[in-house]
Amino acid sequence: MRASHITHIAALFFALLVSPLWAQEADDRQPKQGTTGGIFSLIPPDSITEHNLKTDRGTLPYTATAGTLDLFGQDGARSAKVFYTAYIAKGGAIDRPLTFVFNGGPGAASAYLHLGLVGPRILGFGQHQDDGTRPSLSDNPDSWLGFTDLVLIDPVGTGWSRAAGDEAGKNFYNVRQDADSLAKVIALYTQKNGRLASPKYLAGESYGGFRAAKVASALKDRQGILVSGVVMISPMIEGRFLWGADNDPLAAALRLPSLTAAELERRGAFDPKLVSEAERFAMTDYLVSLAGRPMQGASADDFYARVSALTGIPQQEVSRTHGFVGEIYVKQSAGEGRVVSPYDAGHSVVDAYPEAATGQNDDPILDGFTRAYGAALATYARDELGFKTDMTYTLLNEDVNREWKWNGGRSDDSRVTATAAIDIRDLLSVIPQFRLMVAHGYSDSLTPYGFSRYVLDHLPSALGRGRVELRLYRGGHMFYTAPAARKGFSNDVGEFYSASSD
Repeated sequence: MRASHITHIAALFFALLVSPLWAQEADDRQPKQGTTGGIFSLIPPDSITEHNLKTDRGTLPYTATAGTLDLFGQDGARSAKVFYTAYIAKGGAIDRPLTFVFNGGPGAASAYLHLGLVGPRILGFGQHQDDGTRPSLSDNPDSWLGFTDLVLIDPVGTGWSRAAGDEAGKNFYNVRQDADSLAKVIALYTQKNGRLASPKYLAGESYGGFRAAKVASALKDRQGILVSGVVMISPMIEGRFLWGADNDPLAAALRLPSLTAAELERRGAFDPKLVSEAERFAMTDYLVSLAGRPMQGASADDFYARVSALTGIPQQEVSRTHGFVGEIYVKQSAGEGRVVSPYDAGHSVVDAYPEAATGQNDDPILDGFTRAYGAALATYARDELGFKTDMTYTLLNEDVNREWKWNGGRSDDSRVTATAAIDIRDLLSVIPQFRLMVAHGYSDSLTPYGFSRYVLDHLPSALGRGRVELRLYRGGHMFYTAPAARKGFSNDVGEFYSASSD
């Protein structure tokens, strides 16, 4: 990969690259001198519309609100307007579950989960779920609206959420202020709409999973709101696994099962039992071998041959790196002339730069068909939700990611020490009703499921028993783009909500 791409993939969980729409909006980011209202003048009033969702269980009428909520600084001046879309089922009880949903990045808007998983409308990508040139919107039979009301939130700097100016925006681009601002938005929405009695849930993808734990803590500590549960989708929980040393044996072992699942997918031979066997090998012989001195002789040949068979990486390359394959699998695992996507290592494309020693491709998933979510959301909001603005929708904002502060800084060390595991433990400890579901795609090598499994397995047993679960689905980071995985996951989440209400 080009150095810039390596930086993004290490820094994001959405490996942010500049959105094509971002260039169109360069003049919109800073309020202009001599204009009335600045950037906020481009944001229209809230729009409320009525709709019907057709599902296998019948027709579900609902009200959609596309609008913004204002945030204010200590001086009383408006510091930001935060865009949200709310879907409320008609006739629902006042204590119907209410779920607040956001994506990650940092710097990603909620369009992914909005049109890809939870919302009443779903964006299709053709027969093979990889064609972003002709995306199509249709009713989502697996929408979470069937069991919970929904509020999709775009954090400041993404979607149509804007700060009063560039300098004001930077105040939101850190772990603490991001969580606080979203907690304020959730509190404002809850109060404005009389939903205090509703069980409240959070759902977040990638960095959004990390964010969900932080927002739940901020709601508890600074807004007096206790959440009933969190759904983390392909989350980063511990920064030390994602950004730790490239030769960390534990991180390598926790990643290996996802690389094995991807190789099985590429060969058309996926079998959960084979992945389980890889898990056992990863946490025994593989981990011990990587932690010790580099192997020699026949035993080394046998060991490297097994890693090669599991991952698809040529044995000589596995041997050269002494079994640490995290940096070479993109270019080496899918065969000569092809590269894989970290977002789904089971997905490979022709290598655009075969002469290069390292992978230099744009990512075929992040920079390919999923880019269509941005334009699709803008069109949908205008044509169906009545939210009409001349401001372009920012799907991915590189500036937000570049300015992001982890634990008070932007250094690698501050990212490595970032953790949501402490928040999870505290929430489980002080909220007896709190439950957690973590969902991953088997072949996601960006935030491998092994990282989350390790965190959950090391919770005190009395704390997590019966309240924490890990679910796995075929596919990668955005496994929900496949209809079968989306349906299975949505059904599982519905059961998770039902169990929470018992």
